[in-house]
Amino acid sequence: MSTEDRIRKQLQDHSIILYMKGVPDNPECGFSAKAVSALKATGIPFTYVNVLESPFIREKLPKVSKWPTFPQLFINGELIGGSDIIEAMAEQGTLLPALQSAKFSRPSEEKNGTVTHTEVERLIKGDFADAEIHIEGEGCDLEITVISEKFNGLSMLKQQQGVMASLAEPLSSGRLHAVTVKSFTPQQWQEKLASSKTANDLLQIQV
Repeated sequence: MSTEDRIRKQLQDHSIILYMKGVPDNPECGFSAKAVSALKATGIPFTYVNVLESPFIREKLPKVSKWPTFPQLFINGELIGGSDIIEAMAEQGTLLPALQSAKFSRPSEEKNGTVTHTEVERLIKGDFADAEIHIEGEGCDLEITVISEKFNGLSMLKQQQGVMASLAEPLSSGRLHAVTVKSFTPQQWQEKLASSKTANDLLQIQV
């Protein structure tokens, strides 16, 4: 899948998505911080992608959206704008209605019985609400990376068993049968990022 195809799939699968620098709990630029603050104030859940850890998306998204800077907010696949527009909408009282207009219906693949990234993310977050989730692969063959404070003090086996337990329904039904789970505490994840010398393109979900 090309980077542009990956972006278009993200926009299709997630009704509200913010491409930002950093993560919502730790924005790494002032503009991303302002956008996150306005979005959080509405109480509406949103998906995010940290473009600092997704360099290919950071490079290609401006060509897809025709918007040169970050953050970028999309609702129902349409670009809303950056932090200035998000803040202006919040002040005018139009941000909340726009977010409420997002279509949260499940993707057709999920309705047809094929497990989707969105469903996997939702199930894992049911048990690990604080988790950052990275998913690679398509259909029923997935590699899932989960970063959570709840893993502190647990063995790797216990961590991965916890994630697999969250996915009991699609695993038992056969909709998900080839899955690899990688688990990290936030500290372990930061250490991994610091030691890694190769760029990656992993989607990060905050629902």
